[in-house]
Amino acid sequence: MSTQPDLLYSEEEEALRAAVRDLLTDHCDAAGVIARAETDAPHDLSLWKALTDGMGLAGLLVPEDRGGQGATHREAAVVLEELGRAVAPVPYLTSAVVATEALLACDGGGELLAELASGRRIGALAVGLHTAPGGALTTVRAENGTLHGEVSAVADAGVADVLLVPADDGGLYAVEADAVTVTPQTSLDLTRPVATVAFDGASGRRLGDAEPAVRRALRAGAGLLASEQLGLADWTLTETVRYLKDRKQFNRPVGGFQALKHRLAQLWLEVVNLRAAARAAADALATGQDADVSVAVAQAYATSVAVHAAEEALQLHGGIGMTWEHPVHLYLKRAKADSIAYGTAGAHREALAELVDLRAP
Repeated sequence: MSTQPDLLYSEEEEALRAAVRDLLTDHCDAAGVIARAETDAPHDLSLWKALTDGMGLAGLLVPEDRGGQGATHREAAVVLEELGRAVAPVPYLTSAVVATEALLACDGGGELLAELASGRRIGALAVGLHTAPGGALTTVRAENGTLHGEVSAVADAGVADVLLVPADDGGLYAVEADAVTVTPQTSLDLTRPVATVAFDGASGRRLGDAEPAVRRALRAGAGLLASEQLGLADWTLTETVRYLKDRKQFNRPVGGFQALKHRLAQLWLEVVNLRAAARAAADALATGQDADVSVAVAQAYATSVAVHAAEEALQLHGGIGMTWEHPVHLYLKRAKADSIAYGTAGAHREALAELVDLRAP
């Protein structure tokens, strides 16, 4: 007999949140993120080291006997909420979640899994960021242990030490980053850049079967992306409310105008609903119960809320919101990029319809 999941945050999860938020407050200020986004190296590797070496957060999803912390997707979701609140330019979702989950599905990646769990190395799954769980993959050609071809729109490829590559023979291969050519692509999200990865005879070590590993990785990525989108939406709502309390027009706070109160109340309801959906997805991934359905529900809903929250923040901040110096543009760009990451809302609605047998006629 199944019991209803408890989606409230535990004391341990709240303590984890407080620790991560304190670290990000000290090491991930908005001005620094904006300045870094203007360079050729947008990733904050010193912050990554603090998150991984200092706090051990890269190994949350990895069992202790395999070199990790032995936590669950619920704890990883809390971390991603805080990273979303700060639009932190670190490869947590791509390495500590997606690449790690792919390795957990393979028998041959034990040493590499421990390296990713410790944060000593960064991994990236060589799949386009837009790929939905169960979606069509762009594979490279495997020929006598070497790989040939290219994959575009690979998130955080530029900072990865090792790439996990699906090949046309059905295998998932580990390829060292210095054996491939990584060409940055123009990315809307300046804090999670994408790149084209070209394989020209790169040697790869087969880890296991690609299909189940990639499916597992993308499902976890999509499910926990909702927590990042929740953190983003929560920050934009909180900052907008704070700004409208301070900003005055006609000698009264702008936030006192009824029309704006209604807009903010509507947005608050959307964020609360998103929290429920994101928590349900994280809990389902942790327990393995109805994970496909919960992930599809979360992603079918999260995109519109995150984008709406960021758009409202941009508009309601008035002129200052349109400037490069204010960080709200980073949140809108992340929200828009997230809206197609690991499948669009429409793709997840289609998947959900199949899962619950409510297909369109």
